[in-house]
Amino acid sequence: MQHKKKILIADHSKRNRSLLSEILSPRYELLRAATGVEAVAILGRHYADIAAVLLSLELPKISGFEVLSIMNRNHWLHNLPVIIISTEIVSDNLDRAYELGATDYIIWPFDGNTVIRRIQNSIILYTKQKHLENLVTEQIMEKERVNSQIVGILSNIVEFRNGEKEQHVFHIRIFADLLLQALRQRAPQYHLTAGYIALIVNAAAMHDIGKISIPEEILNKPGKLTEEEFEIMKSHTAIGAKILEKAPNYSETELLRVAHDICRWHHERYDGKGYPDGLEGEEIPIGAQVVGMADVYDALTNHRVYKTPFTHEKAMDMILSGECGAFNPLLLECFLDIGDILVKELATRSPQTVSDLDVQRVASELMAHSELQISGRTVTLLEQERIKSRFFSALTKEIQFEYDRGTGILEFSEWGAQYLGIPELIHNPFQSLDLAAWGTDAAEDMRRRLKETTPRNPIASCNYCLNVRHEPRWFKAVARTLWDSEEQPTFSRVIGKLVDIHEEQTKLNALKELAERDSLTVLYNRKTAQEKIEERLSNLQGRNYILVLIDLDFFKNANDIYGHVFGDSILKFVAHNIQGAIQWEDIGARIGGDEFLVFMECQGNEEELVEHIFHSVAKKYETFHISLSVGAARCPADGTEYNKLYHYADIALYAAKNSGKNRYCFYNKSFPDFPSEHTPIDGPQKENKNFSDNPSNQEFSACT
Repeated sequence: MQHKKKILIADHSKRNRSLLSEILSPRYELLRAATGVEAVAILGRHYADIAAVLLSLELPKISGFEVLSIMNRNHWLHNLPVIIISTEIVSDNLDRAYELGATDYIIWPFDGNTVIRRIQNSIILYTKQKHLENLVTEQIMEKERVNSQIVGILSNIVEFRNGEKEQHVFHIRIFADLLLQALRQRAPQYHLTAGYIALIVNAAAMHDIGKISIPEEILNKPGKLTEEEFEIMKSHTAIGAKILEKAPNYSETELLRVAHDICRWHHERYDGKGYPDGLEGEEIPIGAQVVGMADVYDALTNHRVYKTPFTHEKAMDMILSGECGAFNPLLLECFLDIGDILVKELATRSPQTVSDLDVQRVASELMAHSELQISGRTVTLLEQERIKSRFFSALTKEIQFEYDRGTGILEFSEWGAQYLGIPELIHNPFQSLDLAAWGTDAAEDMRRRLKETTPRNPIASCNYCLNVRHEPRWFKAVARTLWDSEEQPTFSRVIGKLVDIHEEQTKLNALKELAERDSLTVLYNRKTAQEKIEERLSNLQGRNYILVLIDLDFFKNANDIYGHVFGDSILKFVAHNIQGAIQWEDIGARIGGDEFLVFMECQGNEEELVEHIFHSVAKKYETFHISLSVGAARCPADGTEYNKLYHYADIALYAAKNSGKNRYCFYNKSFPDFPSEHTPIDGPQKENKNFSDNPSNQEFSACT
């Protein structure tokens, strides 16, 4: 039984969709869309299977005109007839629809037979055009196969006389193909179309055709050539060029002209020290430059009568270092790009696959620039669907999404859209309010990561905290870009997944927070404080800071008299008071047993800030009066590096201890220096076990 052709009905009116469905369902399989966004999404998924589109111009979200524009940008209109359905004739609308690529225009009301006949006529017309295109494509490909076979025969004759392996030309073509593809991405100034690359790769097979006139005793001499013999050998470049010049239809045949340039100039070098004409730089045709490098690489890595083969790595080093002559710096960069791929391709590709690839490229290129354009889009879609299917098959219980860059539509899986509380289809997602709740930072970050992908590195991933149904949740986003094989490859689609990792990320964040904190006081530990301070110091932007070191005087008395549990309570009390005395963006840390650190921004009187911290901490805990010595260093006045600020604050703390404790000191250059080993000095009083000797009523003072 023959399958029904698919028709897409895109109309905002449910009544109109029902009427058209009743007329067409006996003959066609129907796809329905109520909005322009839905229509474009269906076209993106089923374009290759749809036979015709019935399109209303009054579609919501994006209009019928916009749908036609999107179809134009994606080259869908070339193989897909679009029939406009309208309730009235408006000449401006009619003209605009035809200009955008509509095939026909039907006005409501109409009878069923009229609709069916107009659809059938449009489908038949497009089917005949496709058949004609296929015939032309087959003729082009057959012609290119014949050309490729003739070139192969000629090159094999030369290789046979030269005593080289029959793989030489095959290797040259693979090297040239890979190098030109890499160069096309780096250097648009060379205008390397797919067809022109295939032309150079084909012509490369004839680079040594002039050797057919060189005596075999010179070609296959195992030792070094004499000067006279070398001059004879060098003549193969000019001889090969003359052979091609005398070929029938030389001036009208681009393949022969490109082969001529390669034959004559593939031994020229970028610095002008090659032969036969001493061309320099861009005077050398790019095809000759590429084949010249390919010829050198293959000679280095394969056996010759006069040498044993070098490794791939050694050959690369020799070429890049200039041992084999000067090459175009851009080509050397491309050579580095393809280094690893080259070895794999030389080992796995066969001569037949190279020939078939060249034929397909030439046929596609010729058809792309003719009035009858080959429908390579279908092949691309099938390949993308294959990649997508394989990618998604590995996913389980994940939110799947797909973004079509041509249509500007982001599509989520049905389950994923419900879970996230958003529509399945979102047009222009980066400007859409439907994603605004997620926050612009996450969207812009993913957009940047996608722009940084390449055909060789198409994966982008990151973790994001998204606002889902007014609740923050952590997701891992992984996306893969799909690329069009155009002159300058750009990604046409994105497929990906969002994995809910909220529980795992929450636990990870908690563990990270735990690792950053002192277990007793819950202030930052020393390592974390240093990292956060160094981060602030790396981006001062005119801000002033103070680094403060705090040491508790006579703390050993509290442990010795009341026990360590009481001592721990004092430490927690001090930490609580420090946290209360600073702003949320300031940094408080416990850096040792009874030693603390504060790093805070100073926008006013720095002495008032330090004095505020001092009095916030120097309080009574139960019956124990807390005494402390404090040292402070200013940033940027005293330094802008963490180690230097810490060292100066340590010196100031030492001065406070030596001045009688229970005071604070700012660093002064007059203070004696010492290696910064933070070993607070409590003096003889600290050794006194009698708690009554603790200077609870000692007068506070500041030293300068």
